[in-house]
Amino acid sequence: MKIVVIGGTGLIGSKLVARLGEHGHRAVPAAPSTGVNTLTGEGLKEVLAGAEVLVDVSNSPSFADDDVMKFFRTSTTNLLAAASEAGVGHYVALSVVGTRRLPESGYLRAKVAQEELIEGSGLPYSLVHATQFFEFAVGIADSATTDGTVRLPGAGVQPMAADDVAAAVGRTAGGTPVNGAVEIAGPEVFGLDQWIRTVLTARSDPREVVTDPQARYFGAVLEQQSLLPGEGVQVGPTRLSEWLASQ
Repeated sequence: MKIVVIGGTGLIGSKLVARLGEHGHRAVPAAPSTGVNTLTGEGLKEVLAGAEVLVDVSNSPSFADDDVMKFFRTSTTNLLAAASEAGVGHYVALSVVGTRRLPESGYLRAKVAQEELIEGSGLPYSLVHATQFFEFAVGIADSATTDGTVRLPGAGVQPMAADDVAAAVGRTAGGTPVNGAVEIAGPEVFGLDQWIRTVLTARSDPREVVTDPQARYFGAVLEQQSLLPGEGVQVGPTRLSEWLASQ
């Protein structure tokens, strides 16, 4: 089965392409470096010719509110049009657990806009809602650092390894469209502050992590359950300690 992976050279995309290939699919990575630009439409018709599945794991190069909204609206509109013209039978997009719970976050508002475009497209689709990746811990710390101190709330998180994200997206891509969303997460629940503190300690990062219930997470104030998945979540196998040991 030909599966085109938009964002196929990135963190998740490269892992996904490899996994799909191991399972006998013809996985084609698509990114600006391969001549495919979702913002201009360049290369989309050519790369999607004969494709049965399109998987979008791309991300905006800028997380500024206006930039990220423009990226997901423009990119998704172009992808849906090209997928429809090519007769793609399954449109898969990677998104985030809790997108609709945190409207204060410009990034999550943009992900909601992306999801709404897909849901209204008429194409068979599956949305994969993932929790935070282990690989993003330092970036989260950086975003919450002021004067060398990291301030984060103790809201619950259930982070997961990028390898497990790629595996779950691959299973979804190889299956039938759910015309809805599936949730994926890691096997352990932490406080956001606790998770980041653990990772920074393991990396010998000297920054202190201070627990602050009012600290914002990418512009949003978190409730305890804001970032946690619901019942029926697909749980990946990799524990945080195992991932840290592998780094």
